[in-house]
Amino acid sequence: MTASIPLRQPLHGFHSKPPGFASAAVLSWSHMDRADRLKRLRFRAWHRGTREADFLIGGYFDRYGDDWNGEEMDWFETLLEEQDVDIMAWAIGTVAPPARYEGPMMRQLKILNYIKHPE
Repeated sequence: MTASIPLRQPLHGFHSKPPGFASAAVLSWSHMDRADRLKRLRFRAWHRGTREADFLIGGYFDRYGDDWNGEEMDWFETLLEEQDVDIMAWAIGTVAPPARYEGPMMRQLKILNYIKHPE
């Protein structure tokens, strides 16, 4: 007989299904020192796999990340678990984002004024 492990309820309904690996990572990151957590987020935002995603997601982090509170960092950490093509489609408006991501941070992501073109 195995004991069932209670699942943590998401803060903002980010997950439409029971939490998996991504939410376990968010749980452990949320207990990190703020400076270390921001360093980790910056690295993950700027190392996505394509240059376009790096500029979009990394640029967004550079513009807004220093001002985020814990809940906003949780939102961004959850967003980073999504596929780059989905995040980019939500940001440029070709696909509507899932309801769990709607809100002020997604509206900021859609403005796109934080992307700096390399010289």
